[in-house]
Order: sequence, then C-alpha cells, then structure tokens
Amino acid sequence: MEERIIAPTAEVKDDQVLDYTLRPRTIHEFVGQREIKENLNILMGAAKQRKEPIEHVLLYGNPGLGKTTLAHIIAAEMNSAIRTTAGPTIERVGDLAAILTNLAHNDVLFIDEIHRLNKSVEEVLYSAMEEYALDLIVGKGPAARTLRLDLPRFTLIGATTRMSLLSSPLRDRFGATYHLNFYTEEDIEKILDRSAKLLNVKAEPESLKAIASRSRRTPRVANRLLRRVRDFAQVRSPVTKSQAPSDLVTTALITRDLALEALGYLNVDLHGLDEIDRRLLTTIIEKFNGGPVGLNTLAAATAEEEATIEEIYEPYLLQLGFLDRTTRGRVATTKAYEHLGVKKPGVLI
Repeated sequence: MEERIIAPTAEVKDDQVLDYTLRPRTIHEFVGQREIKENLNILMGAAKQRKEPIEHVLLYGNPGLGKTTLAHIIAAEMNSAIRTTAGPTIERVGDLAAILTNLAHNDVLFIDEIHRLNKSVEEVLYSAMEEYALDLIVGKGPAARTLRLDLPRFTLIGATTRMSLLSSPLRDRFGATYHLNFYTEEDIEKILDRSAKLLNVKAEPESLKAIASRSRRTPRVANRLLRRVRDFAQVRSPVTKSQAPSDLVTTALITRDLALEALGYLNVDLHGLDEIDRRLLTTIIEKFNGGPVGLNTLAAATAEEEATIEEIYEPYLLQLGFLDRTTRGRVATTKAYEHLGVKKPGVLI
C-alpha cells in the first residue's frame, strides 16, 4: 500500500516520534472521548483509594484515535511503569513469560494489536490476568510437569482495531472495555491548537478549522496534516522572528488561504478524501454501476488488499455516508455521486 498523507495508521515516516512528542501526558490534556475519560477517572480514583492496580482495560476503535495515548496516560495517572509490546511480536510462550516475570507490582503491560496474539500465548495469558500466575510446562512426554510462577499484581491494557477477532475468553477477562469513536471537528480544532503551540507554529483559527474539516475526524491525521501545512507555509509564506531572544529561528504564519492551498497541493479534498478514496468510489460507480459489488471483486479491481479496504478505507466512507454495506456487497450512495460530480443513473439533474 502506498504512503497516504491521510492514513490513520502510524506508518508514515517519523510519525511514531512526532506522535510521541504531541501526545497528551494527563487525562485533563486529552481532548475528546468525554464518556471514556469520565469512566477512567472513576476507575483510577477508586483503585488509588484502595491502593491497588486498576482492572485490566481493553481499548478498541479505528487507528489513530488515541488508544496508545490513553494507555500511557493511565500508567502516568497511576504512577506506574509501562511496558509496551504488540501482539505479533509475542511469538512464543517464552516471550510472554519473559515479559511478565520482569513486571513489578502495579506495572502496566500494554499490548497493541492484541487480536493478533498467537493462540497458545493467549491461553497462557488467561491465568496471568485472572490469577496473577504463570503456568508453564517443563519437559516433554511422560517427564513433563507443570510449573506455576506467581506474578505481581499488574494491569494489562489491550488495544485492537478488530474487536470481532478477539476470542471470547480473552475479552471476558478485561474488567473495563472502552470504544473510541471518531472525534468532532470542534475537538479536532482544539487538538490542532495544542499541537501548533507545541510545534511553535503560528496559525490563524480559520486555518485550523480548514485542516480539521479534512482530518477525517482522527487526531493522528490532523497532526500529520498540520505538519505538512507547516512545511508548506515555511517555504511559501512570509516568516516572523521567533520570540526566542538568542537565535535566528523563524516561524511561518499559517493563514486560511495558505492552508487551503497546501491541502489542495496534498490532494486532500473538503471531506478529507484523497486519490485512493476517490478511486475506490469511482471504481464502484463506473465499473459496477454503483454496486452492489463484493469485497473481493472490489479489491481485485482497485489492486488493494481486502483487509486494507475493510479496515482503512471503508470506516470513514461509511461515516460520511458515501458507501453502504449490504448483504450483496458495497454500494455507492447518492452522496458519493454528488461529491464526485457524477450523474446517478435514473436521477434527473
């Protein structure tokens, strides 16, 4: 898959480092997801009063909405050390055992993409979560025996974009489960305002509104667009001297017109769609008369993987109302025709 400026995943170069730089450190700095924050405040407050770790937490939702950020915030609020790993990297039971036995009391273990855990690893995790014990089989054949290791009281925070792929036994062992929704444009504007200050970027409110409207209601995309617009402004706009008394650092002023010019240059339209999104909709309309078309057929026609279409492209198009999922396949809606400026068959214009 080619690199996309509006991709919600953190695969664009340097995103991991910059995401960490802009990441909120406390629950009060975290913008949006109001209900989740309220519930977490109660969960953490009660655990602090009891002087014990919080229950295991499962976070799920689309990429880029703040699951990793929330995990780090929970650890910080609980004054806990956090150990971060990902489901695909824990290949063997021994890998999990090494991680768990190195945890201390009240530590947080964060497993991203937890739905991709190996089945044998997942089964060992059950007793670790429920009984804070690790059951290992030592030896083979008739001489094999079970060894139980006691573990410190820790908190497991799991994150997943595919809740349906999580097994029921693992899902049931989490004491709290939270679904992160797409953000409102108002919340995205607040996030952009905070990020602009951290990046020492001067931006007019209207320019942040223009970026927010194209951010696909996703903080990671919003911050990435801000950085690209900042680069564009640095080259194209007049600069102002930094307030720092000693150096010659200059800061570009991002105006609304300049932001719109930059976003046009990046090929991101008013609704945050890029060339690939538009190609997906155009393929359904032009090659399949608007649908319905099956996912595997659509993947072949667009030269994209089925999982990529289903997990990355479709969620936002469904949110916008540009795409419908039916029992017979994917269908382009009237809104999609209007957005692309294409006449819908049977509709008089």
